[in-house]
Amino acid sequence: MLSRMMSDYTVETINDGLNEFNVEFHGPKESLYEGGIWKVRVELPDAYPYKSPSIGFVNKIYHPNVDELSGSVCLDVINQSWSPMFDLLNVFEVFLPQLLLYPNPSDPLNGDAASLMMKDRKQYDQKVKEYCERYAKRENISNSTAEVDSGDEEISEEESGGSSDDDIAGHADP
Repeated sequence: MLSRMMSDYTVETINDGLNEFNVEFHGPKESLYEGGIWKVRVELPDAYPYKSPSIGFVNKIYHPNVDELSGSVCLDVINQSWSPMFDLLNVFEVFLPQLLLYPNPSDPLNGDAASLMMKDRKQYDQKVKEYCERYAKRENISNSTAEVDSGDEEISEEESGGSSDDDIAGHADP
């Protein structure tokens, strides 16, 4: 099942299990999120596909239906549209793009985003883009563990005693 998905998406399994993995997800075209790249964590419940997977953004995203701290996507929203006929491809081809294109501020996990969206659409749009710029770039997903914005991944790798000369961490690339 995972391998069908592998063809179009970068997938990394967690703990070698098949029920938990990260998938690289690109913001949908024509949306405020276009150009952003997120690592999306998927966990499949034992009852999958009869129960929907739980889905969370690993790097930050500003969206009314996504918890800003944990990154989890509102399960109600997934469950409303989930069907056992769906497979994971639907999540990334249909569900997440739809969610990003058509946020639902009346059922928010991020209350700030929801009220900003309803009160001041222009400022909301700007904040979404700002988050994309700051948190949804290729480098945000390449070496992130859970802490995306700790800002000190370079030193924590192998060279804790090394010099920190203004980010010459080019050698940290694979």
